[in-house]
Amino acid sequence: MRIKLKLIVLFVFVSVLNANCQSSRVVTEDNTETKTKKKKKKKKKFKLPEIDLTHWKVTTPAGDGKKPQEVSPPEIMDYATNEALKPYMYNDSTRGAIVFYAFPSKATTANTKYSRSELREQMVSGENNVNWTFKEGGYMKGKLAIDDISKDSKGKYHRVIIMQIHGRLTNEQRDLIGEKDNNAPPMLKIYWDKGKIRVKTKVLKNLNATPEQMLHEDAWGDDEGFNFEQEVGFRKFTLEVEVSDGKMVVILNKNEFKVYDNIHMKKWGIFENYFKAGNYLQTRDEGAFAKVRYYDLEVKH
Repeated sequence: MRIKLKLIVLFVFVSVLNANCQSSRVVTEDNTETKTKKKKKKKKKFKLPEIDLTHWKVTTPAGDGKKPQEVSPPEIMDYATNEALKPYMYNDSTRGAIVFYAFPSKATTANTKYSRSELREQMVSGENNVNWTFKEGGYMKGKLAIDDISKDSKGKYHRVIIMQIHGRLTNEQRDLIGEKDNNAPPMLKIYWDKGKIRVKTKVLKNLNATPEQMLHEDAWGDDEGFNFEQEVGFRKFTLEVEVSDGKMVVILNKNEFKVYDNIHMKKWGIFENYFKAGNYLQTRDEGAFAKVRYYDLEVKH
């Protein structure tokens, strides 16, 4: 009888122990499976930007101190492997964007004291002499974000121009007024200014000026500027610029519109133009810098 009782107790003990082991094994397997799933989720997906650079050249802060670095098509297409260009224009492959980096350097373009890592539209690849008028029209759309930017001595973020429409004299206009280059004022400057988007345009000082007088840069002044209500901060946002004969529309995130339909836009029709996009840092403060991410950029005419 005692032997039978001992056997029964032993059987129950072994059964309980076996059940506990199986339970422990199931929990362990479940934990392993959960950890594996978490690891898979943590793996970053790599995505390269799909911006067509066929009709863009870039200017950067690099250079010999007299003239900044410029890279045009087709060389710009290899920006990701161009050792001289990589510090200023490179891929953020986790976000699928091109990053434009700028800081105050000695290499600046003519007619400015600021440095830039900025794209300049070329309607014909590698050629600056073919541009467009407001009558011919144009459209630019960009999806972008401020990656990082320095602050001034008062703790306020520096400003950076992220899009432009720049005027240009034809060779005939340049020679007519005796200028040394084809530079004309920028009709449109779009700023990232302390987390908000600010727009500046040009106005003709004397509405009775002759066509020849209008070609001079000092014939044009700045308007008061316009701030969009939405604060974009460091988030991704979309900007669109639509140009037609005597009219310009700037659109933020498809829900805020600023329309310019006035005599100044009509008078501006005398100039040729080209789009610009990127990072044009508006300071020469020591240690200043800016990084601008472009996810998408397209132009139509």
